[in-house]
Amino acid sequence: MWFYALRKFGYGLAVMAGVVVVVFVLFNILPGDPARMTLGQRADVQSLEAVRKEFGLDRSRPMQFVLFLNDLSPVGFHEDNKQTQEKYHYIRLISYSSDVIALKWPYLRRSYQTKREVSTILSETVPNTFVLAATAMLFATLLGVLLGVLSAVHQNTWIDHAVNAFAIMGLSAPSFFAGIIIAWFFGFVLGPYTGLNMSGSLYSYDPFKGEVLTLKNLVLPVLTLGLRPLAIIVQLTRTTMLDILAQDYIRTARAKGLGRNAIIYKHALKNAMNPVITAISGWFASLLAGSFFVEYIFGYNGLGRATVRALEMSDFPVVMGSILFIALVFVVINIFVDVLYVLVDPRVKLNN
Repeated sequence: MWFYALRKFGYGLAVMAGVVVVVFVLFNILPGDPARMTLGQRADVQSLEAVRKEFGLDRSRPMQFVLFLNDLSPVGFHEDNKQTQEKYHYIRLISYSSDVIALKWPYLRRSYQTKREVSTILSETVPNTFVLAATAMLFATLLGVLLGVLSAVHQNTWIDHAVNAFAIMGLSAPSFFAGIIIAWFFGFVLGPYTGLNMSGSLYSYDPFKGEVLTLKNLVLPVLTLGLRPLAIIVQLTRTTMLDILAQDYIRTARAKGLGRNAIIYKHALKNAMNPVITAISGWFASLLAGSFFVEYIFGYNGLGRATVRALEMSDFPVVMGSILFIALVFVVINIFVDVLYVLVDPRVKLNN
């Protein structure tokens, strides 16, 4: 098991290395001058050159890539001074002359527009996006498994047909389109009755209390973001349950006189959850990435909204940091799912 986990970890590192290369190449061939975007169109030549030097944009492309890798690497080569220590927060491994080889956290650089650390921007926005994605996944999982079981148990009845129609509708509607319709209908048309807003973040500002938790602003984004995985889980649960309910051991359990609920929830549902677990874990990472447009539509202060706004302003360090973080989440969750799948289902071979 440990060898299997280490091998998956090695694959994950290879994937992240590929993502780093693609991200650097992609954002260094895009049109636009970050220095001019930072200072404006009327900036003088001296100011532009100063900004390019500050962010290392005056170096050649190969040297920029080497410095980019050095910043991202957990072991880096840097000048050993107070300014560098405050920037990288490193632990010295080898010191010589005025330089040091040090152990550190990956450094995602600073925003061109705000001059703030990208890691700080991520730490402020990722928790909000995580809450949104986790709540949407919980909503989709609980309702999806329930509807899938009901559809399978009541096969070819009006319940089954209604659930299938709902699932097809959820699969057919793109998130950005569903978000606009949901925001308009529940936030505008029915706003006086639902009390829900068309836009709003997890925390809102109260002139007397300061920042207050506003859970009602989660409702519409969660409904929008969870609609598609809900439809997937419904269909997957239904299909798997129908296959399990047709197995010989289920017929044997019925012949022994076991109750209907015991057969469905103790025997059938337990064995039907393996592919559902895989779908849930994979979709959670997808929801983190898929929240970009949903957050933008609902004005939700999360990683997606911050990334879209940074892209509009050619604030490439923020966009690159966001993409690398999402890629890391995908890799970690995939490794976790592979290991969990082996633990849950002993029939899976470790040499796969």
